[in-house]
Amino acid sequence: MSEYDWEHLDSKYDREAGLILFDKRIDRMKNPRNDKVFERLVLESVDWVNIVALDTQGRSVMIRQYRFGVGYTTLETPGGMVDPGEDSRDAAIRELQEETGYVSDQWTYLGAVEPNPAIHNHLCHHWLAENATLDTPQELGDGELIGVELMSPEEVRQSVETGELKHALALSALARVMPLWPLPFAQRFTLKGG
Repeated sequence: MSEYDWEHLDSKYDREAGLILFDKRIDRMKNPRNDKVFERLVLESVDWVNIVALDTQGRSVMIRQYRFGVGYTTLETPGGMVDPGEDSRDAAIRELQEETGYVSDQWTYLGAVEPNPAIHNHLCHHWLAENATLDTPQELGDGELIGVELMSPEEVRQSVETGELKHALALSALARVMPLWPLPFAQRFTLKGG
């Protein structure tokens, strides 16, 4: 236990929230610095996976899909949720095949990140699939519409530099496999409103 750990007093769930991917939990926590009690939001979820899939020519298997949070189509790596009873490797194999139709028999675990530890309780596991080949048609769920695109490492880097690729979990996974940006990094576009 760290000197920075807060004391957990109790938790309650908001079952009326109607969230799809998360359970909404409110924790009552005591600040050890001043003994004040606060309610803190935690969005509980199963773990996630993100996959850097490289085909036999070294191209990244990338996807495009509409993201409701930002209100536009994003460029990212394949990924998804770890189903009950699965480990992250099994989930990565399944998600790559379902979203893209690609398969691989060369898998390397790249580690995990905390998507947003301020309010999320889960991890996102990164996996590398090498020599991936197109094997089957996509197996998309009713709520999915995903385009598949093969990109050279240079095209991936260019999409990062222009700001087209800015999905944090995709960037985290890709950065474990290839250099994405020069240091110091400066994007070559103007942000809206900036």
